[in-house]
This record gives sequence, C-alpha cells and structure tokens, in this order.
Amino acid sequence: MLANHSSATEFYLLGFPGSKELHRLLFATFFFFYSVTLMGNTVIIVIVCVDKRLRSPMYFFLGHLSALEILVTTIIVPVMLWGLLLPGMQTISLAACVTQLFLYLSLGTTEFALLGAMAVDRYVAVCNPLRYSIIMNNRTCLWVVVVSWMFGFLFQIWPVYATFQLTFCKSNVVNNFFCDRGQLLKLSCSNTVFIEFILFLMAVFVLFGSLIPTIISYTYIISTILKIPSASGRRKAFSTCASHFTCVIIGYGSCLFLYVKPKQTQASDYNRVVSLMVSVVTPFLNPFIFTLRNDKVIEALRDGAKRCCHLFSN
Repeated sequence: MLANHSSATEFYLLGFPGSKELHRLLFATFFFFYSVTLMGNTVIIVIVCVDKRLRSPMYFFLGHLSALEILVTTIIVPVMLWGLLLPGMQTISLAACVTQLFLYLSLGTTEFALLGAMAVDRYVAVCNPLRYSIIMNNRTCLWVVVVSWMFGFLFQIWPVYATFQLTFCKSNVVNNFFCDRGQLLKLSCSNTVFIEFILFLMAVFVLFGSLIPTIISYTYIISTILKIPSASGRRKAFSTCASHFTCVIIGYGSCLFLYVKPKQTQASDYNRVVSLMVSVVTPFLNPFIFTLRNDKVIEALRDGAKRCCHLFSN
C-alpha cells in the first residue's frame, strides 16, 4: 500500500491476529467489559448527582472521573468491536484517526490531572480535616475540574498536530486496534527522533506532574494515619484513600509503560496489551474499586435499589 503516494489519506487498522473463532471470543469478552464499564460508571454519576450524602468534593471529582472513563473507552472500544466483526483490516479515514488520537490523549491527560487533584483533596481531608470545607469549597472544586479539562485538551493539540504533519510513505497499515501514536510514528519515513524526544518530555511532564503531588500527599497521609492511636481510627482514615490509591497504581502503572519511554515506536504486541489495560481494563475496574471499598457509595446504591424496587412493585 501507498506505493504511489507520499502520505496517507486513510489508514487500515490491523486489529488482533488470530482466527475468526478467537475474534468472536474477543468480541464477546470486550463487549461484556464495555457494557459493564458503561453501566457501572453511569450508576456512579447518577448516584453522585442524586444522593445528598455524596455531596462532597471527593464524590464530585469521582463523578467527573467516571465520565472520563466512559468517554475514553467509548472512543476506542466500539471501533475495536466493529473491527473484530469485519473480515480483514478495518479502514479509518485520516480525519477519524486524528480525532480518535486527539480525544484519547486529551481525555487521558485530563484524567491524570484530576487524579492528582483527588490526591490533594484526600491530603486535606486526612491531614487538615477542620479546614477541609473551607479549602475544598464548591468554587475551588469547580475550578479544579474546569482547569483539568482545559489543560488536557489544550496540552495535546501540538503533539497530535505534529504527528500528522509527518509523511506516511512506508505503509498505511496501523498494527493496533486504534490509531496508536507509536505505530503511526513507525509508519513515517520522516525523521522522528526530535518529535519522539519532545513527546517523551511531554509525557514525563503530564505523568510526573500529577504523580509528584500524589506521592507527596500520600506521604503526609500515611504519616498522619500512623499517628492515630486507635486501630479503628487508622482503618477509617485509610479507607477514605484506599480506592483512589488503587486507581492511581493501576492508571499510572499502565501509562508509564506505554508513554514514558524515549522510543515511542515500541513493539506492536507490547503497545496492544498496554493499550487494552488503559482503554478497556482500567475503566472496567474503576466502578468496582470506588464502590466495593466505599461504605457511603454502597449505602447509596442499596437505598437506590430499594427505591427502584418499591417503585416497580407499585
């Protein structure tokens, strides 16, 4: 392909190797993951909006995090599922490829900024509880969310623009199930050393820029929890942070392997596995992480289920 063209106007997504039977199995698995992700995160958004017991900064941020998870997985998974149903490679236009990559990276950047803000919120709640309502007031929380969304989308404009200014003359077959930037750079016949170095620095800035306040916050949080005399008090204090901490480990762990490396053109199988973690597994796990370990959310879900049953019974 691209024998007589200097650059691509469309791309072909190679998707997953294997037989039709394997593709059907993958389709059923990923469709289940996607359905549960949509339902779980939607339920969290609804109960955060409806239940008065969840009117606090922690749950306000959680609602936005759930919205981000829905959007991230929706940008990737439906295209991937459609590709599993089609024989051969899946065609995606240049405009669709640009849009998918930009939204995927922008929403991911927004999510990391929000995770960093949530860590600071947990620090204030545990280490400075008497001033928590004053520091984390409604105006502050709203500004944090607005700045996180704006930063995520503005920050990724140049990287995506620079990626698609390259000349794609080697091939237009992307060895992944979505428009993966690493694989796109691999298709370019331009010199990508400089742009890969800049993308590496930007990835370091995003990930470590939100990870450093998270590490500092949890250092103070753990120090404060250890000073609590009673075991029940320590357990209660830690339970308010456990869900966020688990989410941070999964989210940062996956993206550190995927983006923070000087050579962006990593092996395709490596990128495919880590991309699945980021776009499918993490959004699937987050509703369980934030509900199974949170008494308030469980209580709100239980009361909501009772009201629904009572409504239908009448």
